[in-house]
Amino acid sequence: MKKLSLLLLATVFTLSIYSCRETTEEKTEDAVEEIGNDIEEATEESTEAVEDAAEDVEEAVEGTDDVNADQQ
Repeated sequence: MKKLSLLLLATVFTLSIYSCRETTEEKTEDAVEEIGNDIEEATEESTEAVEDAAEDVEEAVEGTDDVNADQQ
């Protein structure tokens, strides 16, 4: 009876560890996917910000060309 109880306990323990491993694995996969989405979103926002800044600089440079041309 003692061996049967130990075997049952070992089986339950093994199954609980295995089921936790799957849950942890799924959570990790979800977290990695979310991180990837966050990185992609941040990249898009950064690209837009750089493009906007480049346009602002271009407009500012064009504005100063007229000033410099008048002075020469």
